[in-house]
Amino acid sequence: MSELLLIRHGETEWSRSGQHTSWTDLPLTERGIEQARELGPLLAGRKVALTLVSPMARARRTAELAGLAGAEVDSDLVEWDYGGYEGVRTADIHRTRPEWFLFTDGVAPGPEEHPGETPEQVGARADRVLARLAPRRAAADGDVALVGHAHFLRVLAARELGLPASAGALFTFETGAIGVLGTEHDRPAVVAWNTRTL
Repeated sequence: MSELLLIRHGETEWSRSGQHTSWTDLPLTERGIEQARELGPLLAGRKVALTLVSPMARARRTAELAGLAGAEVDSDLVEWDYGGYEGVRTADIHRTRPEWFLFTDGVAPGPEEHPGETPEQVGARADRVLARLAPRRAAADGDVALVGHAHFLRVLAARELGLPASAGALFTFETGAIGVLGTEHDRPAVVAWNTRTL
């Protein structure tokens, strides 16, 4: 089975400031553009047979600048719907909810079109992506790249490894970084994580 290359988009103003960003479609900063371009030489050494990308502009632009042509948009790759916490920093949430933890507590309800997601709902989305990819990965002559967002990709990594969605908390993921999931002795394994070298 081909390896999964999980790629977090480059920096945005809100990722730099630590604000939760799901549906707010911010562009890459100059540093984010540079990070995305730096991915190109790393990925050039790998045969990427299939690329799926979040519909958000920051992810699509990262894929483009990294040289991942022909990316298919997959709406399930969007970031965790942060509901009422969109645009809010963790430090600010802790002022009223000092014990709050995204991966176990989920988010505060948001507007009707963005009510927020529980960890289990995000895990279910990740499972859908992995289920759709399974036959394509088995048949692919090369790696499969997923370009998206930190919290969602962390949950997807946990689910690929057979862990609960909440175990996504175990994986940090910086902007413009790559995680590689493969196998060892036919079992899912982390090959590389949160790296800018391959």
